[in-house]
Amino acid sequence: MNVAEMLARNARMYPDDTALIELRPSKNVRNEISWKEFDERANRTANALIARGIRKGDKVIHWMMNSINWLEAYFGILRTGAWVVPLNFRFTSRDLEYCAAIAEAKVMVLGEEFVERVEAVRPKLATVKDYIFVGQTVPKGMKDFEALVDRASSKPPGVTLNDEDACGLYFTSGTTGAPKPILLIHKNMECAAITENIGHYIKHEDNFILIPPLYHTGAKMHWFGSLIVGGRATILTEMSPKNLFDAVHKERGTVVFLLVPWAQDILGALDRGELKKEDYDLSCWRLIHMGAQPIPPSVVKHWKEYFPDMQYDTTYGLSESTGPGCVHLGIENEHKVGAIGKAGFNWKTRIVNEKGKDIAQGEIGELVVRGNGVMKEYYKNPEKTQETLKDGWLYTGDMAKTDKEGFIYLVDRKKDVVITGGENIYPVEVEQVLQSHPKIYDVGVIGVPDERLGEVVAAVIDPKPGMTLTEEEINEFCEQNLPRYKRPRRIFFDKVPRNPTGKIEKPKLREKFAGYKESFRI
Repeated sequence: MNVAEMLARNARMYPDDTALIELRPSKNVRNEISWKEFDERANRTANALIARGIRKGDKVIHWMMNSINWLEAYFGILRTGAWVVPLNFRFTSRDLEYCAAIAEAKVMVLGEEFVERVEAVRPKLATVKDYIFVGQTVPKGMKDFEALVDRASSKPPGVTLNDEDACGLYFTSGTTGAPKPILLIHKNMECAAITENIGHYIKHEDNFILIPPLYHTGAKMHWFGSLIVGGRATILTEMSPKNLFDAVHKERGTVVFLLVPWAQDILGALDRGELKKEDYDLSCWRLIHMGAQPIPPSVVKHWKEYFPDMQYDTTYGLSESTGPGCVHLGIENEHKVGAIGKAGFNWKTRIVNEKGKDIAQGEIGELVVRGNGVMKEYYKNPEKTQETLKDGWLYTGDMAKTDKEGFIYLVDRKKDVVITGGENIYPVEVEQVLQSHPKIYDVGVIGVPDERLGEVVAAVIDPKPGMTLTEEEINEFCEQNLPRYKRPRRIFFDKVPRNPTGKIEKPKLREKFAGYKESFRI
């Protein structure tokens, strides 16, 4: 059953139940929509697009901020049989031009936040014939989303969707260079829904607090675990510790996915007394899960000091596996925090060497995964596809190892390994040690050139708010906690750039602090 049909089924089974809640705290706005209304709005969107010439196999660029409208448009595009092309809200005009050239989209659905960026390159977007605007004041030369939807039929468009049909073209967030176009099929989306639901025991009665950007496979695919059982979701459009606690308290949220920086912000606010648990009824909140980056065990330990009875899970995935869940820790394995876990439901995993052969327990190799969530291909890039997909296995680019119980531990990205004097150093290991320092808020570790050793380890450190930290303190801490060859030889105090899904943007760090420039051309 594809995700578009999951929505239709929910409309039949739970027509009047709440499907989505949208919170905009700064404007004191709360919107709500039922499953029946959601389903009809998706149908209207689909029929409006079909009336404008969109057919199965066409591409529609989707560039909006998180909202109920975002999901209405997304499901409407899917129901036409077209490929939805969601774009990162941080993309520049240049990124848009790059992505549009690859996608060759006929239509763009966009929010008001992106008009200026679109207009800057609009003459270069040769294939885009229609611009559909979601917002109040419709710019010249664009169509009004609400007007088109209101005039369209609420009946199903009648387009047949098969498991192997392509449905989504997702561009990676570009932490390693040019965003790569990942082509997903309906079977991939269904796999994500099943994996997420089973991994986190999601029921119809749950309320998933949805915070990360919807354009990414992470947040939306986490929510698919609720979609498959008609569980409601609360879209929190403005993340802050107080806003999250308010949302859980008022909307009776039960499941929350957090990025590590958000968890750190919450813990910091609790530590400083700016946020007090006793001011909220959080008894409904049963599960927190984190992913999108290595999870420092110190953060989880700190969290459990405040929430000892809350369930915890680490989830691992990538856009090429249709988001999270191909590996996860499991809420029953909290004692193994630090590991990313084992293969998710209906997934297989291996750790292999450079020749693709399985290696022994404890040795470091590349994590490869296999399951129905594995992408179809890198669109228009057969060389990269062949390099990444081999005999049905997805080569993740993540270096990992297993313990004697079969739990997988991430070591680092293959491309981020620092080679110093012939020794391989994995930045994540150093980052996790430094993250346990009581004064460090965030840290990123890279290699910088060294005349004698080739490269040495450098740490970019962002101290906790209001705290001072010296290089001498860091060196003393590293002497006590790291072997000599892994200790940072260069220490910089600065903000650590992260993309919207929490991953450290290593190319930016390498460009700023090591003189390495990793760029791409359109």
